[in-house]
Amino acid sequence: MQWNVLKFAAIAAAVAFAAPVLAQEAPKPVAGLERINHIIVIYLENRSFDQLYGLFPGADGVANSGAAATQVDRDGKPYDKLPPVLNTNFRPAQIDSRFPADLPNKPYRAEPYVTLSQITGDAWHRYYQEQLQIDGGKMDKFVAWTDAGALPMSYFDGSPTPLWAYAKDYVLMDHFHHAAFGGSFLNHLLFVCACAPRFDNAPADLVAQLDDKGMLVKDGSVTPDGYAVNTLLPRLGPLPAKIDLAKTLPVQSAPTIGDRLDEKGIDWAWYSGGWDAAAAGKPGPLFQFHHQPFAYFANFALGTPGAKAHLKDEVDFVDGIEKGMLPPVVFFKPSGEDNEHPGYASVLAGEYHTALLLRLIERSPLWKDSVVIVTYDENGGLWDHVAPPVIDRWGPGTRVPTLVVSPFAKRGFIDHTVYDTTAILKLIETRFALKPLGARDAGSADMTAAFDLP
Repeated sequence: MQWNVLKFAAIAAAVAFAAPVLAQEAPKPVAGLERINHIIVIYLENRSFDQLYGLFPGADGVANSGAAATQVDRDGKPYDKLPPVLNTNFRPAQIDSRFPADLPNKPYRAEPYVTLSQITGDAWHRYYQEQLQIDGGKMDKFVAWTDAGALPMSYFDGSPTPLWAYAKDYVLMDHFHHAAFGGSFLNHLLFVCACAPRFDNAPADLVAQLDDKGMLVKDGSVTPDGYAVNTLLPRLGPLPAKIDLAKTLPVQSAPTIGDRLDEKGIDWAWYSGGWDAAAAGKPGPLFQFHHQPFAYFANFALGTPGAKAHLKDEVDFVDGIEKGMLPPVVFFKPSGEDNEHPGYASVLAGEYHTALLLRLIERSPLWKDSVVIVTYDENGGLWDHVAPPVIDRWGPGTRVPTLVVSPFAKRGFIDHTVYDTTAILKLIETRFALKPLGARDAGSADMTAAFDLP
Protein backbone atom coordinates (compact mmCIF):
# COMPACT_ATOMS: atom_id res chain seq x y z
CA MET A 1 0.00 0.00 0.00
CA GLN A 2 1.36 3.43 -0.91
CA TRP A 3 1.24 6.44 1.36
CA ASN A 4 -1.09 8.35 -0.96
CA VAL A 5 -4.14 6.90 0.74
CA LEU A 6 -6.22 9.67 -0.77
CA LYS A 7 -6.37 7.54 -3.91
CA PHE A 8 -9.44 5.52 -3.04
CA ALA A 9 -9.38 3.43 -6.20
CA ALA A 10 -5.99 2.04 -5.22
CA ILE A 11 -7.08 0.80 -1.81
CA ALA A 12 -10.17 -1.28 -2.42
CA ALA A 13 -8.71 -4.04 -0.27
CA ALA A 14 -8.59 -1.72 2.71
CA VAL A 15 -12.36 -1.19 2.58
CA ALA A 16 -12.80 -4.66 4.04
CA PHE A 17 -11.22 -3.32 7.22
CA ALA A 18 -14.39 -1.34 7.90
CA ALA A 19 -16.27 -4.61 8.45
CA PRO A 20 -15.77 -6.32 11.79
CA VAL A 21 -13.70 -9.49 11.88
CA LEU A 22 -16.11 -12.09 13.26
CA ALA A 23 -14.45 -15.40 12.49
CA GLN A 24 -11.20 -15.00 14.39
CA GLU A 25 -10.69 -16.67 17.73
CA ALA A 26 -9.80 -14.87 20.92
CA PRO A 27 -6.08 -14.24 21.49
CA LYS A 28 -4.11 -16.92 23.28
CA PRO A 29 -3.84 -16.30 27.04
CA VAL A 30 -0.70 -14.76 28.48
CA ALA A 31 0.61 -16.27 31.70
CA GLY A 32 0.14 -13.95 34.67
CA LEU A 33 -2.30 -11.63 32.91
CA GLU A 34 -5.17 -13.19 34.87
CA ARG A 35 -3.81 -11.37 37.95
CA ILE A 36 -4.93 -8.07 36.39
CA ASN A 37 -8.56 -7.52 37.37
CA HIS A 38 -8.95 -3.89 36.36
CA ILE A 39 -7.88 -2.20 33.12
CA ILE A 40 -8.44 1.55 33.37
CA VAL A 41 -7.87 3.85 30.38
CA ILE A 42 -7.59 7.62 30.83
CA TYR A 43 -8.06 9.17 27.41
CA LEU A 44 -6.63 12.68 27.02
CA GLU A 45 -6.50 15.01 24.02
CA ASN A 46 -4.41 16.30 21.17
CA ARG A 47 -0.71 16.21 22.01
CA SER A 48 2.09 14.62 20.01
CA PHE A 49 4.86 12.61 21.63
CA ASP A 50 7.59 15.04 20.61
CA GLN A 51 5.61 18.01 21.92
CA LEU A 52 5.49 16.70 25.50
CA TYR A 53 8.16 13.95 25.71
CA GLY A 54 10.64 14.95 23.02
CA LEU A 55 13.24 15.63 25.71
CA PHE A 56 12.57 12.53 27.82
CA PRO A 57 15.89 10.78 28.61
CA GLY A 58 16.32 7.57 26.61
CA ALA A 59 13.20 8.08 24.47
CA ASP A 60 13.14 8.53 20.69
CA GLY A 61 12.82 12.30 20.89
CA VAL A 62 13.49 15.57 19.13
CA ALA A 63 17.24 14.99 19.00
CA ASN A 64 16.61 12.12 16.57
CA SER A 65 14.42 14.14 14.21
CA GLY A 66 16.94 14.36 11.34
CA ALA A 67 15.47 15.56 8.03
CA ALA A 68 11.95 15.66 9.51
CA ALA A 69 12.97 18.75 11.48
CA THR A 70 13.11 20.81 8.26
CA GLN A 71 9.63 21.65 7.06
CA VAL A 72 8.78 22.15 3.40
CA ASP A 73 5.95 23.94 1.67
CA ARG A 74 3.26 22.21 -0.38
CA ASP A 75 5.58 22.12 -3.39
CA GLY A 76 8.36 20.49 -1.37
CA LYS A 77 10.57 23.59 -1.00
CA PRO A 78 12.11 24.16 2.47
CA TYR A 79 10.91 27.29 4.24
CA ASP A 80 13.50 30.02 4.76
CA LYS A 81 11.80 30.85 8.06
CA LEU A 82 8.72 29.39 9.66
CA PRO A 83 5.58 31.44 9.01
CA PRO A 84 4.07 33.40 11.91
CA VAL A 85 2.27 31.44 14.59
CA LEU A 86 -1.48 31.82 14.23
CA ASN A 87 -4.01 31.53 17.01
CA THR A 88 -6.91 29.71 15.40
CA ASN A 89 -9.14 30.17 18.44
CA PHE A 90 -10.08 33.39 16.64
CA ARG A 91 -11.94 33.43 13.34
CA PRO A 92 -10.35 34.57 11.18
CA ALA A 93 -7.12 33.33 12.72
CA GLN A 94 -4.89 36.03 14.19
CA ILE A 95 -1.13 36.19 14.53
CA ASP A 96 -0.25 35.06 18.05
CA SER A 97 1.89 37.95 19.26
CA ARG A 98 3.42 35.82 22.03
CA PHE A 99 5.63 34.14 19.40
CA PRO A 100 8.23 35.85 17.19
CA ALA A 101 7.37 36.06 13.51
CA ASP A 102 10.70 34.84 12.14
CA LEU A 103 11.41 31.53 13.87
CA PRO A 104 14.07 29.32 12.25
CA ASN A 105 12.81 26.39 10.19
CA LYS A 106 13.09 23.68 12.85
CA PRO A 107 11.34 22.51 16.00
CA TYR A 108 11.51 25.16 18.73
CA ARG A 109 10.98 25.29 22.47
CA ALA A 110 7.65 26.83 23.37
CA GLU A 111 8.55 28.03 26.88
CA PRO A 112 10.11 31.38 25.97
CA TYR A 113 6.71 32.33 24.55
CA VAL A 114 4.04 30.23 26.29
CA THR A 115 4.10 28.01 29.35
CA LEU A 116 2.59 24.64 30.13
CA SER A 117 -0.11 26.43 32.11
CA GLN A 118 -1.22 28.60 29.19
CA ILE A 119 -3.67 27.85 26.40
CA THR A 120 -2.37 27.95 22.83
CA GLY A 121 -4.10 28.00 19.48
CA ASP A 122 -5.71 24.88 18.04
CA ALA A 123 -4.22 23.56 14.78
CA TRP A 124 -5.91 21.51 12.05
CA HIS A 125 -6.26 17.86 13.00
CA ARG A 126 -8.30 16.33 10.22
CA TYR A 127 -8.30 13.10 8.26
CA TYR A 128 -6.95 14.26 4.91
CA GLN A 129 -4.68 16.96 6.28
CA GLU A 130 -2.78 14.66 8.60
CA GLN A 131 -1.97 12.32 5.73
CA LEU A 132 -0.62 15.30 3.82
CA GLN A 133 1.39 16.43 6.85
CA ILE A 134 2.95 12.97 7.17
CA ASP A 135 4.03 13.31 3.51
CA GLY A 136 4.83 9.70 2.77
CA GLY A 137 6.56 9.26 6.12
CA LYS A 138 8.88 12.26 5.73
CA MET A 139 6.98 14.14 8.48
CA ASP A 140 7.87 17.46 6.85
CA LYS A 141 4.58 19.15 5.90
CA PHE A 142 3.06 19.91 9.30
CA VAL A 143 3.42 23.62 8.60
CA ALA A 144 2.37 23.38 4.95
CA TRP A 145 -0.92 21.72 5.87
CA THR A 146 -1.95 23.59 8.99
CA ASP A 147 -4.04 26.66 9.71
CA ALA A 148 -1.80 27.64 12.65
CA GLY A 149 1.45 28.74 11.02
CA ALA A 150 4.49 27.59 12.99
CA LEU A 151 2.53 26.41 16.04
CA PRO A 152 2.83 22.66 15.18
CA MET A 153 6.63 22.83 15.50
CA SER A 154 6.57 23.96 19.14
CA TYR A 155 7.49 21.56 21.93
CA PHE A 156 7.90 21.70 25.71
CA ASP A 157 10.28 20.46 28.31
CA GLY A 158 7.74 18.21 29.97
CA SER A 159 9.88 17.45 33.03
CA PRO A 160 7.93 19.79 35.37
CA THR A 161 4.67 17.95 34.70
CA PRO A 162 3.26 15.32 37.07
CA LEU A 163 2.79 12.74 34.30
CA TRP A 164 6.48 12.99 33.38
CA ALA A 165 7.20 11.82 36.93
CA TYR A 166 4.88 8.84 36.42
CA ALA A 167 6.61 8.10 33.11
CA LYS A 168 9.96 7.99 34.91
CA ASP A 169 8.63 5.69 37.64
CA TYR A 170 6.61 3.32 35.46
CA VAL A 171 6.41 2.77 31.67
CA LEU A 172 6.57 5.29 28.84
CA MET A 173 5.74 4.02 25.34
CA ASP A 174 7.64 6.03 22.74
CA HIS A 175 6.31 4.39 19.56
CA PHE A 176 2.59 4.50 20.32
CA HIS A 177 0.53 6.03 17.49
CA HIS A 178 -3.04 7.24 17.52
CA ALA A 179 -5.27 4.81 15.64
CA ALA A 180 -6.72 6.94 12.84
CA PHE A 181 -5.61 9.85 10.71
CA GLY A 182 -7.20 13.10 11.82
CA GLY A 183 -9.20 14.16 14.81
CA SER A 184 -11.00 12.98 17.89
CA PHE A 185 -14.16 11.73 16.18
CA LEU A 186 -12.62 8.98 14.05
CA ASN A 187 -10.05 8.08 16.68
CA HIS A 188 -12.71 7.59 19.35
CA LEU A 189 -14.81 5.42 17.03
CA LEU A 190 -11.85 3.32 15.93
CA PHE A 191 -10.84 2.92 19.56
CA VAL A 192 -14.09 1.23 20.55
CA CYS A 193 -14.99 -0.72 17.38
CA ALA A 194 -11.75 -1.03 15.36
CA CYS A 195 -13.84 0.18 12.43
CA ALA A 196 -14.68 3.27 10.44
CA PRO A 197 -18.30 4.47 10.72
CA ARG A 198 -20.60 4.45 7.68
CA PHE A 199 -22.69 7.38 6.46
CA ASP A 200 -24.45 6.24 3.31
CA ASN A 201 -26.29 8.90 1.30
CA ALA A 202 -24.81 11.71 3.39
CA PRO A 203 -25.86 15.27 2.53
CA ALA A 204 -23.75 16.46 -0.40
CA ASP A 205 -22.22 19.36 1.52
CA LEU A 206 -20.70 16.90 4.01
CA VAL A 207 -18.91 14.85 1.35
CA ALA A 208 -15.26 15.52 0.51
CA GLN A 209 -14.27 15.94 -3.12
CA LEU A 210 -11.07 14.58 -4.67
CA ASP A 211 -9.61 15.18 -8.10
CA ASP A 212 -8.71 12.45 -10.60
CA LYS A 213 -5.30 12.10 -8.95
CA GLY A 214 -6.84 11.47 -5.56
CA MET A 215 -5.90 14.89 -4.17
CA LEU A 216 -8.22 16.86 -1.92
CA VAL A 217 -10.32 19.49 -3.69
CA LYS A 218 -12.93 20.15 -0.98
CA ASP A 219 -12.72 18.95 2.59
CA GLY A 220 -15.63 17.17 4.18
CA SER A 221 -16.70 14.91 7.02
CA VAL A 222 -17.55 11.96 4.76
CA THR A 223 -15.40 10.24 2.15
CA PRO A 224 -16.73 9.95 -1.40
CA ASP A 225 -17.47 6.27 -0.73
CA GLY A 226 -19.46 6.85 2.43
CA TYR A 227 -17.19 6.63 5.49
CA ALA A 228 -17.42 9.29 8.20
CA VAL A 229 -13.91 10.57 8.98
CA ASN A 230 -14.25 14.09 10.39
CA THR A 231 -16.40 15.34 13.23
CA LEU A 232 -20.07 14.43 13.20
CA LEU A 233 -22.29 14.19 16.26
CA PRO A 234 -24.35 11.14 17.35
CA ARG A 235 -27.86 11.10 15.85
CA LEU A 236 -29.54 10.21 19.16
CA GLY A 237 -27.47 12.54 21.31
CA PRO A 238 -26.29 14.07 23.46
CA LEU A 239 -26.45 17.06 21.15
CA PRO A 240 -26.25 20.85 21.36
CA ALA A 241 -29.56 22.71 21.38
CA LYS A 242 -29.52 23.74 17.72
CA ILE A 243 -28.36 21.19 15.16
CA ASP A 244 -29.52 19.81 11.83
CA LEU A 245 -30.21 16.13 12.55
CA ALA A 246 -29.66 15.27 8.89
CA LYS A 247 -26.02 16.21 9.42
CA THR A 248 -25.51 13.98 12.44
CA LEU A 249 -24.10 10.47 12.11
CA PRO A 250 -26.73 7.75 11.73
CA VAL A 251 -26.79 5.14 14.48
CA GLN A 252 -24.05 2.57 13.92
CA SER A 253 -24.53 -1.19 14.17
CA ALA A 254 -20.96 -2.55 14.23
CA PRO A 255 -19.96 -4.47 17.37
CA THR A 256 -17.87 -2.61 19.93
CA ILE A 257 -15.58 -3.67 22.73
CA GLY A 258 -18.58 -3.05 24.98
CA ASP A 259 -20.56 -5.68 23.10
CA ARG A 260 -17.69 -8.16 23.37
CA LEU A 261 -17.49 -7.62 27.12
CA ASP A 262 -21.26 -7.91 27.51
CA GLU A 263 -21.23 -11.21 25.64
CA LYS A 264 -18.84 -12.58 28.27
CA GLY A 265 -20.73 -11.06 31.18
CA ILE A 266 -17.82 -8.75 32.05
CA ASP A 267 -18.86 -5.40 33.44
CA TRP A 268 -17.44 -2.16 32.00
CA ALA A 269 -18.11 1.55 31.89
CA TRP A 270 -17.27 4.66 29.91
CA TYR A 271 -17.08 7.53 32.41
CA SER A 272 -17.12 11.08 31.11
CA GLY A 273 -16.81 14.47 32.74
CA GLY A 274 -20.17 16.24 32.52
CA TRP A 275 -22.04 13.23 31.11
CA ASP A 276 -25.11 13.39 33.35
CA ALA A 277 -25.75 17.05 32.60
CA ALA A 278 -25.28 16.53 28.86
CA ALA A 279 -27.53 13.47 28.82
CA ALA A 280 -30.18 15.58 30.57
CA GLY A 281 -29.93 18.22 27.83
CA LYS A 282 -27.88 20.67 29.92
CA PRO A 283 -24.29 20.23 28.68
CA GLY A 284 -21.50 22.24 30.23
CA PRO A 285 -19.75 24.83 28.06
CA LEU A 286 -16.75 22.55 27.35
CA PHE A 287 -18.56 19.23 27.08
CA GLN A 288 -17.41 17.57 23.85
CA PHE A 289 -20.26 15.63 22.23
CA HIS A 290 -17.98 13.81 19.77
CA HIS A 291 -15.84 12.40 22.61
CA GLN A 292 -18.59 9.93 23.59
CA PRO A 293 -18.02 7.05 21.15
CA PHE A 294 -20.46 4.49 22.53
CA ALA A 295 -23.32 6.97 22.07
CA TYR A 296 -22.96 6.46 18.30
CA PHE A 297 -23.89 2.75 18.51
CA ALA A 298 -27.34 1.17 18.60
CA ASN A 299 -26.74 -0.86 21.76
CA PHE A 300 -25.50 2.11 23.79
CA ALA A 301 -27.22 5.14 22.26
CA LEU A 302 -28.74 7.67 24.62
CA GLY A 303 -31.92 6.31 26.21
CA THR A 304 -31.09 2.62 25.74
CA PRO A 305 -30.61 0.12 28.58
CA GLY A 306 -26.99 -0.20 27.44
CA ALA A 307 -26.40 3.51 27.95
CA LYS A 308 -27.95 3.41 31.39
CA ALA A 309 -25.80 0.44 32.39
CA HIS A 310 -22.47 1.56 30.97
CA LEU A 311 -22.27 5.31 30.21
CA LYS A 312 -21.64 7.22 33.41
CA ASP A 313 -20.40 10.49 34.86
CA GLU A 314 -17.00 11.39 36.29
CA VAL A 315 -18.55 11.64 39.75
CA ASP A 316 -19.38 7.93 39.49
CA PHE A 317 -15.79 7.20 38.48
CA VAL A 318 -14.36 9.00 41.50
CA ASP A 319 -16.92 7.40 43.78
CA GLY A 320 -16.02 3.96 42.41
CA ILE A 321 -12.32 4.58 43.00
CA GLU A 322 -12.91 5.70 46.57
CA LYS A 323 -15.08 2.68 47.29
CA GLY A 324 -12.74 0.30 45.47
CA MET A 325 -15.61 -0.85 43.29
CA LEU A 326 -14.89 -0.12 39.62
CA PRO A 327 -15.83 -2.55 36.81
CA PRO A 328 -13.07 -4.73 35.35
CA VAL A 329 -12.79 -2.48 32.25
CA VAL A 330 -13.00 1.27 32.57
CA PHE A 331 -12.61 4.14 30.12
CA PHE A 332 -12.45 7.69 31.43
CA LYS A 333 -12.83 10.85 29.37
CA PRO A 334 -12.25 14.17 31.14
CA SER A 335 -14.40 17.17 30.40
CA GLY A 336 -12.91 19.81 28.15
CA GLU A 337 -11.18 21.91 30.76
CA ASP A 338 -9.25 18.86 31.99
CA ASN A 339 -8.41 17.03 28.75
CA GLU A 340 -5.33 19.08 27.57
CA HIS A 341 -6.90 20.00 24.21
CA PRO A 342 -5.23 23.11 22.71
CA GLY A 343 -7.62 25.97 22.19
CA TYR A 344 -9.52 25.53 25.43
CA ALA A 345 -7.29 23.64 27.90
CA SER A 346 -3.70 23.79 29.07
CA VAL A 347 -1.30 20.90 29.52
CA LEU A 348 -0.87 21.49 33.25
CA ALA A 349 -4.58 21.73 34.04
CA GLY A 350 -5.14 18.32 32.47
CA GLU A 351 -2.03 16.78 33.99
CA TYR A 352 -2.85 17.83 37.54
CA HIS A 353 -6.36 16.45 37.13
CA THR A 354 -5.05 13.16 35.75
CA ALA A 355 -2.37 12.90 38.43
CA LEU A 356 -5.02 13.39 41.12
CA LEU A 357 -6.98 10.46 39.70
CA LEU A 358 -3.83 8.32 39.57
CA ARG A 359 -3.09 9.09 43.19
CA LEU A 360 -6.64 8.17 44.18
CA ILE A 361 -6.28 4.84 42.38
CA GLU A 362 -2.87 4.20 43.95
CA ARG A 363 -4.36 4.70 47.42
CA SER A 364 -7.46 2.60 46.78
CA PRO A 365 -8.01 -1.16 47.14
CA LEU A 366 -8.13 -1.29 43.32
CA TRP A 367 -4.43 -0.56 42.92
CA LYS A 368 -3.10 -4.01 43.75
CA ASP A 369 -4.63 -5.63 40.65
CA SER A 370 -5.01 -2.69 38.25
CA VAL A 371 -3.35 -1.46 35.08
CA VAL A 372 -3.89 2.21 34.27
CA ILE A 373 -3.15 3.36 30.72
CA VAL A 374 -2.89 7.10 30.10
CA THR A 375 -2.97 8.00 26.42
CA TYR A 376 -4.08 10.71 24.01
CA ASP A 377 -6.70 10.37 21.31
CA GLU A 378 -4.56 12.09 18.63
CA ASN A 379 -1.77 14.57 18.04
CA GLY A 380 -3.81 17.73 17.51
CA GLY A 381 -1.96 18.59 14.30
CA LEU A 382 1.30 18.92 16.25
CA TRP A 383 4.56 17.75 14.68
CA ASP A 384 6.31 14.51 15.49
CA HIS A 385 9.36 13.13 13.73
CA VAL A 386 8.55 9.38 13.68
CA ALA A 387 6.69 8.08 10.64
CA PRO A 388 3.66 5.93 11.48
CA PRO A 389 3.56 2.33 10.26
CA VAL A 390 1.52 1.82 7.10
CA ILE A 391 -1.32 -0.52 8.04
CA ASP A 392 -4.58 0.44 6.37
CA ARG A 393 -6.64 3.20 4.89
CA TRP A 394 -7.50 4.76 8.24
CA GLY A 395 -4.08 4.97 9.86
CA PRO A 396 -2.33 4.85 12.22
CA GLY A 397 -1.44 8.49 12.63
CA THR A 398 1.28 10.32 14.49
CA ARG A 399 2.82 9.27 17.83
CA VAL A 400 1.10 10.26 21.06
CA PRO A 401 2.35 9.96 24.65
CA THR A 402 1.24 6.77 26.39
CA LEU A 403 2.00 5.65 29.93
CA VAL A 404 1.33 2.41 31.79
CA VAL A 405 0.99 2.91 35.55
CA SER A 406 0.54 -0.26 37.54
CA PRO A 407 2.08 -2.52 40.17
CA PHE A 408 2.56 -4.93 37.22
CA ALA A 409 4.43 -2.35 35.11
CA LYS A 410 8.16 -2.60 34.54
CA ARG A 411 9.62 0.19 36.63
CA GLY A 412 11.45 3.02 34.90
CA PHE A 413 11.03 1.35 31.52
CA ILE A 414 10.70 2.79 28.00
CA ASP A 415 8.76 0.42 25.76
CA HIS A 416 9.93 0.92 22.16
CA THR A 417 7.36 -1.49 20.69
CA VAL A 418 5.32 -0.03 17.83
CA TYR A 419 1.66 0.22 18.86
CA ASP A 420 -1.46 2.12 17.99
CA THR A 421 -4.52 2.76 20.13
CA THR A 422 -6.14 -0.53 19.15
CA ALA A 423 -3.38 -2.25 21.15
CA ILE A 424 -5.49 -1.35 24.19
CA LEU A 425 -8.33 -3.37 22.67
CA LYS A 426 -5.90 -6.23 22.12
CA LEU A 427 -4.87 -6.12 25.78
CA ILE A 428 -8.50 -6.22 26.91
CA GLU A 429 -9.26 -9.04 24.47
CA THR A 430 -6.23 -11.01 25.60
CA ARG A 431 -7.01 -10.61 29.29
CA PHE A 432 -10.70 -11.52 28.97
CA ALA A 433 -10.56 -13.98 26.04
CA LEU A 434 -12.62 -11.84 23.67
CA LYS A 435 -12.78 -12.21 19.90
CA PRO A 436 -11.17 -9.32 17.99
CA LEU A 437 -13.37 -6.63 16.51
CA GLY A 438 -11.42 -6.02 13.33
CA ALA A 439 -8.22 -6.54 11.44
CA ARG A 440 -6.40 -3.79 13.32
CA ASP A 441 -6.85 -5.08 16.87
CA ALA A 442 -6.43 -8.68 15.72
CA GLY A 443 -3.00 -7.85 14.32
CA SER A 444 -1.82 -5.62 17.15
CA ALA A 445 0.71 -6.31 19.86
CA ASP A 446 -1.00 -6.73 23.23
CA MET A 447 1.09 -4.31 25.36
CA THR A 448 2.31 -7.04 27.69
CA ALA A 449 5.91 -6.06 26.87
CA ALA A 450 5.32 -3.29 29.41
CA PHE A 451 4.52 -5.72 32.24
CA ASP A 452 6.44 -7.80 34.70
CA LEU A 453 4.31 -10.96 34.83
CA PRO A 454 5.34 -14.29 36.40
